[in-house]
Amino acid sequence: MFTAAAPEAPPRGRWGTTWRVLLALPLGLVGWADSYQRVQQSGGQWQHVWWWVVDPLLAVVSLVGVLALVRRRPMPVALAAAAVAALSGLAFGAALLALCSVATRRRWREIAVVATADLVVFMIPIPIYPRAGTGQSWWLDLATLTVGIGMVVAVGVAVGQRRALVAGLRERAETAEREQAARVEATRIAERNRIARDMHDVVAHRISLVAMHAAAVGYRTDLTEQERATALRTIEENARLALHELRDVLGVLRDPAAVTGDPAPPQPRIGDIAALVEQSRDAGMHVDLVSSVDLETAGEPPSLTAQTAHRVVREALTNAGKHAPDTRVTVSVAGEPGEGLALRVTNPAPLRPGGRGLPGAGLGLVGLAERVATAGGRIRHGPRPDGGFELSVWLPWAS
Repeated sequence: MFTAAAPEAPPRGRWGTTWRVLLALPLGLVGWADSYQRVQQSGGQWQHVWWWVVDPLLAVVSLVGVLALVRRRPMPVALAAAAVAALSGLAFGAALLALCSVATRRRWREIAVVATADLVVFMIPIPIYPRAGTGQSWWLDLATLTVGIGMVVAVGVAVGQRRALVAGLRERAETAEREQAARVEATRIAERNRIARDMHDVVAHRISLVAMHAAAVGYRTDLTEQERATALRTIEENARLALHELRDVLGVLRDPAAVTGDPAPPQPRIGDIAALVEQSRDAGMHVDLVSSVDLETAGEPPSLTAQTAHRVVREALTNAGKHAPDTRVTVSVAGEPGEGLALRVTNPAPLRPGGRGLPGAGLGLVGLAERVATAGGRIRHGPRPDGGFELSVWLPWAS
C-alpha cells in the first residue's frame, strides 16, 4: 500500500518540460499511426481531415493542459486527458504522462481510477475512425495494455519515492542545521556567561583592593605623605582597572558578537598565584605563600586546573580581606603530576570581629564549589577550632 503523503514535486525547468514532451510524443505516435491505418483503409474525407487537423490539435491542447495543470489538479486533469484520448490517437501520450504524474503521488485510489480510465479508453477504438480488426484476441490486447500501463505506474511510483527520499534528506539536513545553530547559540551564550563570571571575579577582587587601601588610608593616622600618596595612587590604579574590566563585562553581556573575538584576558597560570599574593600584600594584607610546586620539573598543570586554582586563591584572598582584614592569611600550594594539585588557604579569627567589613553577596563559596566541580576536583571549607577559617581544594593534575 502506498503512503498517503504526496511528495512535493521539484520546480520544473525548461529541460523538465522538454523531456516530458519528447516522452509523450512517441507514445502518442503509436496510437496515431494505428488510427492512420484504419483511415487509409476505409475512411472518408472528413475522417482524413479529423486525423490530419483535429486529432493533432486535441493532442496539443491535452499535452499543454497536462504540463500546466496536472500538479495543481492531478485527478481532474488526468481524467480529462483520458477523455481527450478517446477522440485523438495522438493524445495517448498526454494521457500516459498524466497517469505517470498521478502515480508520483503514491495514492493507490487515485492511481486505480486513472489507470482504469486509461485502460478502458485504450481498449475501445476511437469512434471517429473506421473499425478494423487487430488480428489478435481482445484479452491479448488487454494484457498488453495492462502491462504498458503498469510500467507507466511503476515509473511514476519510483519517481515519487525518490522525491520523498530527497525531501526527507532535505528535511533532515535542515533539522541538523537548525540544531547546529541552536548548539552554536547555546555555546555562545555559555561562553558569554563564563567570561562575565570570570570578569566579575576580577572586578570584585579589584574593588576589594580599592576598599582595603581606602580603609587603610582612613584608619592609619601615622602614614607619611609619601605612603599616603602611594596608597592613593594604588587606589586610583585599581579603580581604573576595575572600571575597564566592568566595561568589558557589560560589553560581553550586551553584544553577542563580542565573544567571536578575544574579549577574555589571558588565562592565569599557577605562577600567577605569587603575583596575586603580592597584590594583596600591597593592599595591606598579611599574606604568606608556601609553595612546593616545582614548575621546572613538573611543568605547567592543565589549563583548566591552573585557572581554577588561581580563581580559588583569588576568591579566598578577597573573602579574607572582606571578613578578616587584620589577620595573617596563609596560602599553601602543593602537588605534582599524577597526584593532583592541593590548595589550602587559612586565616585565624578576625582581630576586629565587630569592625567594618566589606559587604559580600554570599555567593563566593557557591561559585567556587561550581568551578571546582567543573574541573573535576573536591572542595572543603569551614571554621577552624581557633575561630578562623580554612579552605581546602584538590584539583586533578594528569601525569
